[in-house]
Amino acid sequence: MNEARTAEELDQEAAVRRTLEDFYRHGEPPWDSGITPPELVALVEGPGALRPGQALELGCGTGTNAVYLARHGWRVSAVDLVDRAVRQAREKAAAAGADVTVLCGDATRLDEVGAPGPYDLFFDLSCYCGIPPHRREAYAAGLTERAAPGARLLMFGYGPGAFDDSWSGVTGDELSARFSGWQLSDVTLGTNPVPTFWFTLQRAADAA
Repeated sequence: MNEARTAEELDQEAAVRRTLEDFYRHGEPPWDSGITPPELVALVEGPGALRPGQALELGCGTGTNAVYLARHGWRVSAVDLVDRAVRQAREKAAAAGADVTVLCGDATRLDEVGAPGPYDLFFDLSCYCGIPPHRREAYAAGLTERAAPGARLLMFGYGPGAFDDSWSGVTGDELSARFSGWQLSDVTLGTNPVPTFWFTLQRAADAA
């Protein structure tokens, strides 16, 4: 039973990598529009905007949002699993003169990536919702270990049932249970044809 489950988990991870690589190979990743979402702009520039600090983007794609954050005073690290996306992100940051550290690696294995933190802001544009269930605890633990007191996590995710598999998607209840020491402070319905959400979580200000 254990071996069968392990094989299934490995298959899930391999399938995610293949899917992502195929999207970038064909130049059609739907989450990588080249436009910074207004939800992130509001957090960075709107009323009560966060004071710039250190930021980590999970699943940065070609670097649009990492460059945006750097241009607004943040010290930015960004991680993506796909080599092709990482190369494009580095090129985009260099062309923009933006100081962004783009790292190639797995957002659920940050100890191997070289992103020590602490971070004041985490940004995730549909990365977590595509992570196989058996790796999600490691994702949450990695962010929690690297979160400065009071850190924010702004996450966009597809709801369950948006895709053909049985495990993609995310809910607010899952995040509340998964992210110990964080408060889910806002859930806003997205505007996509399938169910999507913007989640805002905040690390406790007195977190060790």
